[in-house]
Amino acid sequence: MTTCVLFIQGGGKGAHSEDAPLADSLKRTLGSKYDVRFPQMPGEFDPKVESWKQKISSELSHATGKVILVAHSVGGSILLRYLSEEKVENEIAGLFLLAAPSWDEDHWNFDDLKLPRDAAEKLAAIPRLFFYHCRDDEVVPFAHLALYGAQFPQAITRAIDSGGHQFDNDLTRVSKDIRGNDAA
Repeated sequence: MTTCVLFIQGGGKGAHSEDAPLADSLKRTLGSKYDVRFPQMPGEFDPKVESWKQKISSELSHATGKVILVAHSVGGSILLRYLSEEKVENEIAGLFLLAAPSWDEDHWNFDDLKLPRDAAEKLAAIPRLFFYHCRDDEVVPFAHLALYGAQFPQAITRAIDSGGHQFDNDLTRVSKDIRGNDAA
């Protein structure tokens, strides 16, 4: 039986195309035991939280067995919001977030993406939670990794020296963590 990996793209014009190499990297490095799904999210140029949450819910309804969730950039923010507000029937085996912006800072203040105060408690049932961020990210400040680390003390944070916002389109490190998570 294969494990479903649902990869949620980032937002912005052309984001699905920009994130396709990330999804391809996961497919290649995880291998045939994993079914990596990479749906195009609605209105990627101007992401709306509710429409993305509906799409995530629809994708999860088609998954069987345990699910591993991976999300990039604003997709990670929306996925966190979804998981902290919605009841998910699937067994979530792990959550892996790449360059997710934190929306509780003065310069990144967007009420629709702020998380509830009890978000860490609501995600406590997920056995492994990882945040990744490259130090040279030119889109989301590297400092956001520490913000999430403080908000989710159960999370493992991975600071990556280089790779920019797109991680040089190489998610080998993430794949190793997923495989390690899957074996646990």
